[in-house]
Amino acid sequence: MTSSQTVPTQLTTDFLTKARSLVAQMTLEEKATLLSGDGWWKTHSIPRLGIPSIMMTDGPHGLRKIAGGGISTSVPATCFPTASALASSWNTDLLSSVGVALAREAQSNDVQIILGPGVNMKRSPLGGRNFEYFSEDPFLTGKLATAYIKGVQSEGIGTSLKHFAANNQEFERMVTSSNLNDRTLHEVYFPAFEFAVIDAEPWSVMCAYNRVNGIQASEHKFLLKEVLRDQWGFKGFVVSDWGAVNDRVQGLKAGLHLEMPGSGDYNRRKIIAAVESKSIEVAQLDQIVSELLAVILLASDLRRTGVSADFRGHDRLARSAAAESIVLLKNAGGILPLNFTRASKIAVIGSFAKFPRYQGAGSSQVNPTKVSSPYEELVKLAGENVQFTYSDGYGAEGIYDHQLADEASQNARDADAAIIFAGLPDSYESEGFDRASLEMPEGHNRLIEKVSEFQPNTIVVLMNGSAITMPWESDVKAIVEAWLGGQAIGGAIADVLTGQVNPSGKLSETFPLRLEDTPTYPDFPATNKEAVYGEGLFIGYRYFDIKRIAPQFPFGFGLSFTTFSYADIQVGSRIVPETETVIIEAKVKNTGRVAGKEVVQLYIHEQSPHVVRPEKELKAFTKIALDPDEEKTVQFSLDRRAFAFYDATVHDWVVRPGKFDILIGGSSDNLPLKGTIEMEVAKINRPKLTRNSLLKEFRDHPNGKKFYSEFVDAFALLESSSATESHFERGPEWEAARKKSDMATMAFLNDMPANKVTAFSEGRFTEERLEEILYIVGSAEKD
Repeated sequence: MTSSQTVPTQLTTDFLTKARSLVAQMTLEEKATLLSGDGWWKTHSIPRLGIPSIMMTDGPHGLRKIAGGGISTSVPATCFPTASALASSWNTDLLSSVGVALAREAQSNDVQIILGPGVNMKRSPLGGRNFEYFSEDPFLTGKLATAYIKGVQSEGIGTSLKHFAANNQEFERMVTSSNLNDRTLHEVYFPAFEFAVIDAEPWSVMCAYNRVNGIQASEHKFLLKEVLRDQWGFKGFVVSDWGAVNDRVQGLKAGLHLEMPGSGDYNRRKIIAAVESKSIEVAQLDQIVSELLAVILLASDLRRTGVSADFRGHDRLARSAAAESIVLLKNAGGILPLNFTRASKIAVIGSFAKFPRYQGAGSSQVNPTKVSSPYEELVKLAGENVQFTYSDGYGAEGIYDHQLADEASQNARDADAAIIFAGLPDSYESEGFDRASLEMPEGHNRLIEKVSEFQPNTIVVLMNGSAITMPWESDVKAIVEAWLGGQAIGGAIADVLTGQVNPSGKLSETFPLRLEDTPTYPDFPATNKEAVYGEGLFIGYRYFDIKRIAPQFPFGFGLSFTTFSYADIQVGSRIVPETETVIIEAKVKNTGRVAGKEVVQLYIHEQSPHVVRPEKELKAFTKIALDPDEEKTVQFSLDRRAFAFYDATVHDWVVRPGKFDILIGGSSDNLPLKGTIEMEVAKINRPKLTRNSLLKEFRDHPNGKKFYSEFVDAFALLESSSATESHFERGPEWEAARKKSDMATMAFLNDMPANKVTAFSEGRFTEERLEEILYIVGSAEKD
């Protein structure tokens, strides 16, 4: 295998030049043929010109190469933890390592592109595919996706970043329109894609099923061309989600390269007819085909034969990845790690202990090379002196069964401690439908409540792909969130429960106390084909912060078997020009008795924002390992983007002058360190003043503010009981009239468009004067 350090992953101009040369030799039918898949998973070959076919498969957390075509059984592959689990590791190096392993398995199976990662935001915890997505936070998601993509592509395998964009519900996903404003789109739903495209250069981007503000994502020129290619510099190809093509000709015009799966000659004929009728220019068609062909040529050039995957090594990686993703949510009395001297008789309860739920259902479902069970792995690690009992606890699909619950309770009563394995069955979360509630099955919840009555030392281990509610939280001693941890989840859980691994995972999504506390309640999923993103910027922790709602467990939260202290934040210069990078330092110390890892999180809060902004936003993080009593200094670099908001009026990222708090700690609700800097801005990019600009916009504009009093004076004339032209001399009557302007009047004035002053002043403030002011302001802006 070629060293990952020497594999060219960039879409260099050489491949594009060669592609253009080949396209010049292609017939119209050959060009149209290349733009649709050859069946479900391949591109067409063109033997006449030596153009090969390449294969792409599902595989965000494990290769899913279908053995016989279609959507049937896939080849054996390592099943790594799903995205919601991996994200909870907050470990970019780990994501890169998983990417490398996935790529090597792809090479061994002659697969050229992995269809992943998925970086859509978790707008609601009810989203059916949330287990496939990293986080509710765009910064965390973008950084993890970047590491994953770099890992995969370092081995000469491409990725397909998905699903672009605002794809946040499964119900009626092919027709529902995600309706959201420009600022929300840029600040919440774009950044994860943006960071990954710019920093990792994925070979392809997959457009979504849904519509965005009424336009199908597969034919959305703003998304696919203006944003993706023109603004972010994307050089790969856009592939449709499977079946997402609506109007193939409009999609091609908007920047959609490859239709998947193939539609035979159905859409091919439409493309040919559109070119022949000049609805599509030949030059536009050639550009689209060249961009796709350049990636095909790159993928073919990096193809390797005779590569074998190290499945044993990958299983070990899957185990360590799962262990590092586990989040310890509660550990009252330090019951974990298990002390087998004091607890030599353990009741293991719940069928998930022997038959774990380790991955989600749908297109990402992997055929694992092996699966470890928590029960068997616990028995291995505990040794012969520990006695285990096992009971199913609940029926199929989590149905409550009195007999099974009674048996489990009796085993628990006779033991020193009970470990209950619970969570969400396959039927509760999957691609294709959204969850109905945040609750686990009745059989799981009632079992936990009943067992905890008989056994005070009850530990709950959860297997679920996204947030759940825990009405029994106060009844149990410990809660371990194991997620859908992949094929090695059994060993990973045993490692954490027994202390072989110190848990270091942190929640990458908020766990609410109840569904009613979530930002999209009660209108999720949208059922009228129009999903109104009324919560705007405020999803996840941003919503809980602004509403002052306490969640069950906050974003970024996770316990350890040790403790950490934070001290000595250094923010460098207190006043910083927006063009300079801000360097932040802080000290973190392991104050406990065992080695551990801590995720150090940095958030930014603007003290006096000019626009509505979240209370705080994650802008940096790092994961560090510390031995007992060891202290390290962590350093973060923040550029202007970290302090900016997207101003839809100027269509750009804007930093306003003012003070920003830098908050550092171990979770979003535990940020003990605070430093403050003041941003200096040389020039504020403001929207152009027009006839429709409000008076307060003139007031706040550096070139318009000198005319503000003239607008107000003109209105004050009308308020005066004897308004005449002489009142412009500001005599006694004018002063009396001005004093009559109370707060309500000024609010009315400030929100008035400038063009209305002419009518309100009964023509005393003329149209000519307004045009003269606008000309003066415009000329000053040019200077």
